[in-house]
Amino acid sequence: MPLKFCANLSFMFQETASLLERYGLAKEAGFKAVECAFPYDYEVDKVVEAKKNAKVEQILINVYVGDVTKGELGFAAIPGSEAAFESSVQKAIKYAKALNCSRIHVMSGVVKEPGEAHASVYYKNIKYAASLFEKENIIGLVEPINPYSVPNYFMNSFEKGLEVIKKVNSPNMKLMLDIFHLQQICGNLTRNITELMPFVGHIQIAQVPDRHEPNTSGEIDYKYIFSLLEEMRYNGWIGLEYKPKGVTKDGLKWIKEFNMSL
Repeated sequence: MPLKFCANLSFMFQETASLLERYGLAKEAGFKAVECAFPYDYEVDKVVEAKKNAKVEQILINVYVGDVTKGELGFAAIPGSEAAFESSVQKAIKYAKALNCSRIHVMSGVVKEPGEAHASVYYKNIKYAASLFEKENIIGLVEPINPYSVPNYFMNSFEKGLEVIKKVNSPNMKLMLDIFHLQQICGNLTRNITELMPFVGHIQIAQVPDRHEPNTSGEIDYKYIFSLLEEMRYNGWIGLEYKPKGVTKDGLKWIKEFNMSL
């Protein structure tokens, strides 16, 4: 089964500062689908228009996370921010429905000294989000993020992420398997990918440690990883959440090098 790749517009096509223009650039490069982290700097109708004009599918967005310049990266694990969390999820659902997007990444937030209160409110918030996603036919995603990329991020463990997903026990709450983060948190990729796959709702990739294209120098043999995913018959999208080493379109030569297609 051929693998499917979608461009991450928050990382790729930085040749323009406009997210809206990146939709068109992705289409010109041959992509049929895209994902992006934060479309909220633009009114939803503007994002929908850019997507429609580019004739691409929207696979994923993140929840609204607050003011990134102040270090905010979501509210799910922040006691006392339940109202902000609920509002952020509702806003994400509004954008997702308008974009015909079926996946929302629910970010946990930064916590310097995590304790039981953070774990408790995180579970309650994820369960609340799952209940909304079930009504809207949307898949929510929990993504463990490594501590080198985002210090003090609450959801920094695949073990912890899997535990929450199992406890929430909703068909609409799954694991985001970003192999860039998995390598830095756990390693042992073959066994971990195999064991986590039944709980996975989306995959993302980038080379370690510099987060460039999968054919650049680094720790991960992506030719092998792709063959493993094919062998496992993974039929979801793979988000290219990497920072192009140079011009985005030039860096896509890895697609042919790995005998893949967009």
